[in-house]
Amino acid sequence: MEHAVRLDRYRPGSIGEVVRLHGAYYAANWGFSSRFEADVAAGLGTFVARMDGDRDLFLTAWIGDTLAGSATLDRTITGGDGADGEVARLRWFIVSDAARGTGVGRLLLSHALAFADERGYRLVWLTTFAGLDAARHLYESHGFRLVAETGEDKWHGGVGEQRFERRVDDDGPARAAGT
Repeated sequence: MEHAVRLDRYRPGSIGEVVRLHGAYYAANWGFSSRFEADVAAGLGTFVARMDGDRDLFLTAWIGDTLAGSATLDRTITGGDGADGEVARLRWFIVSDAARGTGVGRLLLSHALAFADERGYRLVWLTTFAGLDAARHLYESHGFRLVAETGEDKWHGGVGEQRFERRVDDDGPARAAGT
């Protein structure tokens, strides 16, 4: 890359840029409608307005003044398994077309998981859908495992939901087989 990647937290305009990345990518590649983009905008806006910087993370990656990607950790949403206080959800993880394949996604995910580990989160979970093969490989290389699949389409794009989890035991993050 010509310019170094700079990680940052919130900066003015970053919410809109993250929403733009999601809307543009998922419309062009998956045919998602404006309803998906509106859901991203509403959810991300609500998250940033209530986030607590000590327990939640809004992380952005920049190349120059251009957003290259983002990842968030939302600690207020439990994993539904009774592990309140030790659970965070990875959300709004995306890398721009220009930065895809450059390591920006790996950098964002590594920093987000380090944040989770520093806070003692024993479970980090995310939802996605089948077909995002590069993302799935990245998740699995960081210890996530596919734990559930449903036909529920939360994205309004005709895709079913997958849930991945990364659990930490007393010896550290659980790793996927073979990693």
